[in-house]
Amino acid sequence: MIEHAPIRDPVAALGTLAPGLVRGIGASDRTHRWTPGLALDCPHVELFARARDACGAGMALALARDALRQQRAAELHDRRPFLWVQDKAALRLSGRPYLPGLAADLRHRLVHVAAATPEDALFALEEGLRCHDMAFVIGEIAGNPRALDFTASRRLSLAAEKHGVPLWLVRLDARRDLGAARMRWEIAPAPSPRPRWNAHAPGIATWRADLFRAHTFHPGQWILCDDDALLVAEPFTPDHGDLVHESGDRSLATG
Repeated sequence: MIEHAPIRDPVAALGTLAPGLVRGIGASDRTHRWTPGLALDCPHVELFARARDACGAGMALALARDALRQQRAAELHDRRPFLWVQDKAALRLSGRPYLPGLAADLRHRLVHVAAATPEDALFALEEGLRCHDMAFVIGEIAGNPRALDFTASRRLSLAAEKHGVPLWLVRLDARRDLGAARMRWEIAPAPSPRPRWNAHAPGIATWRADLFRAHTFHPGQWILCDDDALLVAEPFTPDHGDLVHESGDRSLATG
């Protein structure tokens, strides 16, 4: 197994990693192992997270922005709005999106829907996916409501695939039930790398991400840092906590 040095400066570390070798793998293996930007053909992604950690929506936004970065790299300047749907339970658990906490390029593009029930939230999500004027859709649904069964999950997948609008569905305090999403993650907070300039400042958003289901990629665990350049460090090792600075347990995207 290849061991990696501790990542103390994630931004600087990006310049030292050769393309296709982010985790010590060869270029021929890239199609089987996930890295940022390789899920553009996966329009429906589920992220399971505990509500008290407030990290599910943060990582959903990070992954969505990573996909937008790939579009910009291909000279597709996407300035469309994005939709964020929460059911009543999710809104109570995680709070409304906090505009000053969003990335500057997203603050003026948010369309927020507070749905009274999971059924209403699913309806709003599907309608958003059918709208070509949306860059992407984020949903937050708490628990395992009866309305979100495999049939409903499949409807969301089909809508996302047909209309080309990706969906990042955050499942708060939910068990891993049956679902049609092509990628399914288990998300937990992780300590952040130490800040470069102020040792007492909060660190950048960092998560421990477990990809437990994917149709295209092998399952695996990563430490992901979002600092306007999504960094992937693999393999996950328990000693990451000895090398990093606490990031706090609230996402800047919600308040």
